[in-house]
Amino acid sequence: MEENKIRGFFSRLDRSVFIENEYKKYADIDKPLPIGYEQTISQPTLVLDMTLRLEPDKDCTVLEIGTGSGYQTAFLAEFAHTVYTVEIVPELIKKAEKRLDGLGYRNIRYKTGDGSDGWPEFAPYDRIITTAAAGSMPNELIRQLKPGGRIVAPVGPPGYQDLFVITKDKNGTVDMDPIEKVAFVEMKGKYGWNRE
Repeated sequence: MEENKIRGFFSRLDRSVFIENEYKKYADIDKPLPIGYEQTISQPTLVLDMTLRLEPDKDCTVLEIGTGSGYQTAFLAEFAHTVYTVEIVPELIKKAEKRLDGLGYRNIRYKTGDGSDGWPEFAPYDRIITTAAAGSMPNELIRQLKPGGRIVAPVGPPGYQDLFVITKDKNGTVDMDPIEKVAFVEMKGKYGWNRE
């Protein structure tokens, strides 16, 4: 069962590998931690929860908006066929690529830039996940989702946002289901909080 495999991977993956500042010693604590550039590494149980809700499998392509430290990316690369990940901070994506390459992942494509528009070149995707909060629903990402696919994305104002599971059926009908309250950093670009 995929859920058991994901939970097993979660218990084995050392989060400290993805932190290189003074917060490394707190890697085992179930809290988000700063990684520089006004970004954070999410709390481990939330990364697990979002991965489970995304339901990746070895046949699917995943678009990730917000590479950050690469911690969430490792979960995606472990369970998906191919991961396309976009990060706006050049220094972070370079470090993440080096880390993930060192862990042996060869199924990840990296792009530096504003993830608001997704990555149209390789669309459509089976799964899409965002690790930063959009001020409003990012319609470009919904357009890049295959029929039968799903998106996991935090959407809402500063402070607390709704974590949405967005599905698109075979006919292209979109359903948006708010699951729980979360707190994420801002998605930079046109879906940022000051540009709604």
